[in-house]
Amino acid sequence: MNMADPPRTVLISGCSSGIGLQLAVQLARDPRQRYQVNNAGVGLVGPLEGLSLTSMQKVFDTNFFGAVRLVKAVLPGMKRRRQGHIVVVSSVMGLQGVVFNDVYAASKFALEGFFESLAVQLLQFDIFVSLVEPGPVATDFEGKLLEQVSAAEPPGADPDTLHYFRDLYLPASRELFRSLGQSPEDVAQGSTPQVIVKVISSASPPLRRQTNARYSPLTALKAADPSGSLYVRTAHRLLFRWPRLLGLGLRCLACGCLRSRVWPR
Repeated sequence: MNMADPPRTVLISGCSSGIGLQLAVQLARDPRQRYQVNNAGVGLVGPLEGLSLTSMQKVFDTNFFGAVRLVKAVLPGMKRRRQGHIVVVSSVMGLQGVVFNDVYAASKFALEGFFESLAVQLLQFDIFVSLVEPGPVATDFEGKLLEQVSAAEPPGADPDTLHYFRDLYLPASRELFRSLGQSPEDVAQGSTPQVIVKVISSASPPLRRQTNARYSPLTALKAADPSGSLYVRTAHRLLFRWPRLLGLGLRCLACGCLRSRVWPR
């Protein structure tokens, strides 16, 4: 960026903690860029039968419609100036569904489809759209969420489903965060090039960028089979039939024993 360029502004939604807070700290050191970064989000996990429609609607209202409302507010100005960059913090769950995260994943799938569609039109106005897709991020938010659901009694869930959720999913989820979880600082500005600050600073921003190279072999399962069967069957077998193998595989990913790459490039 040329030193003669006018100062630019960064608008971040959802920066009281976690990724948003770390991103705000990093970008505050360089106030010369104008971008709208949508980071606000809420989680929801558990057996579907035990989730209320109200709680599901809250997830969509924040994770999807919150982003839509913000974009509708800033887009007219960006179009008049014919410049801008909308950066949306999505999730790898916007690329593949994850068991017992049905509603959260659906909200991220909605984000991905909405902004991919919008990106085509906005290029005509020289406005870029980027979807940043973190994997597991170790924040207070995630820790509290897992703690709450492990002690909850979901109404309407049958004993078998409760067993699978508590005795298989929750231990696997904790192992996933221990093995592959990033810190908010790593996502905002870590050592790898696939981080939010570098996406923002790019002269030719990508539509999608994952932040966690160690997680990418899991998302590659879906890309390898357009029918989706490979990912679904592999995830089912690892969680429900071979949970010990799942734990071993996560530890191998964490230590780099398995080849990893950020996908797509």
